[in-house]
Amino acid sequence: MLCDGLRCLREAMASDTEITAVLTAKGAGGRELTELQSSGAPVYGAPAEIFDYISPLKTAQDILFSCKIPAAREASAGARNIVLDGVQDPGNVGTAIRSAAAFGIDSVILIGPCADPYGPKTARASMGAVFHKNVVQSDCDGLRRLKERGMTLYGAAAGGGTLNFGNAGLSRASVAVGSEGAGLSAETLALCAGFIAIPMEPLTESLNAGVAASIIMWEMYKGARENYVNT
Repeated sequence: MLCDGLRCLREAMASDTEITAVLTAKGAGGRELTELQSSGAPVYGAPAEIFDYISPLKTAQDILFSCKIPAAREASAGARNIVLDGVQDPGNVGTAIRSAAAFGIDSVILIGPCADPYGPKTARASMGAVFHKNVVQSDCDGLRRLKERGMTLYGAAAGGGTLNFGNAGLSRASVAVGSEGAGLSAETLALCAGFIAIPMEPLTESLNAGVAASIIMWEMYKGARENYVNT
């Protein structure tokens, strides 16, 4: 995978991800050059026009690097997971991965035509969390197998849910979030044990998927912390 920025590089190094090459557009020197070299990968320099040509991003930072895609483990049926169903915007997928890392979510499960979690735009939006958080690319059959092993799956429904958002018991469940335009697929809806909706003002129809998933994950995290304190 190809990533940009010193922060993402630091996160990749902190997770022991194998860095294969580093490219800088400026005359790196001193402490910064030492940090780039500490990745263990060869470090190259290039004029700005060549660097901009190589970068897949319109507003490239001064560092590009290639690295091995992090290995994913199987999602656990008994853990807190967030499921993204057909979320195609890399910014939303990256935001969800970043929030999952912040709120202790076990796995981010991607089904349907989601954005590539290892694309440069997604990695940047995740602020490097893609190197620390388990990301599973699956499908509805994979969700069905998790449900057969005991996973409780709720669906986020815009416009109204059947469960009270604050009392749905999300600390021991998984939640599926669809794209802002299409929502959850029929196959995912059929696997849900119930539906929740984020309370909001009447004139607002919906939130984008990254924001909605982040709010839901905060509720999952809050419930888990309360259960921990109470026990």
